[in-house]
Amino acid sequence: MLLIFDCDGVLVDSETLACQIDADILSGLGLPYTVDDITREFVGKSMKDMIARIEADHACTLPEDLSERINTALYQRFETELQPIDGVREAILALPYPRCVASSSVPERIALSLRVTGLADLFENVFSATQVAHGKPAPDLFLFAAERMGADPKDCLVIEDSTAGVQAAIAAGMRVIGFTGGSHCGPNHAQKLLQAGATALIERMEELPETILR
Repeated sequence: MLLIFDCDGVLVDSETLACQIDADILSGLGLPYTVDDITREFVGKSMKDMIARIEADHACTLPEDLSERINTALYQRFETELQPIDGVREAILALPYPRCVASSSVPERIALSLRVTGLADLFENVFSATQVAHGKPAPDLFLFAAERMGADPKDCLVIEDSTAGVQAAIAAGMRVIGFTGGSHCGPNHAQKLLQAGATALIERMEELPETILR
């Protein structure tokens, strides 16, 4: 079995920071998005897809350097504030299966996130949505990761925190555990993940080994 971990909201508790920065910068451009708006609409999706959706919804053209602005602000916050999901290192080390990361974020953000939180040594194989044509909820990224890791999709188990990620895993023919322990997860998050197709749910990473091994 191959374990495929999302990064933001599963390995690192980054989504609240990221959504705040997105909302602040977009509001400064005259697009009054709140943190809740960003969380609801865009968590789990790539920056490219978020920008395309906003431009379509508002019939506007966003600045060409918007991604750079957001990432610059985000990376500065990550260096001093980003934390790993509680217990995730111990949970990963308790599992005897090959593993990789498949994230909607750009490679630079993934690498920074893993370095700052002390998780980089756990993952030799890291895949980004920038390597495929379509980001989550399309299955492309998970199928790409499975192919590169030499695994059959039916033998893959995905750990995801977003509905887009769960939908992508299901579309790829993979089982998926929904994680609801990130700081961005509201009271209805578990239900949303179940509705998206999650085959199991965990609220704490210490539950992961038992959930997989039982």
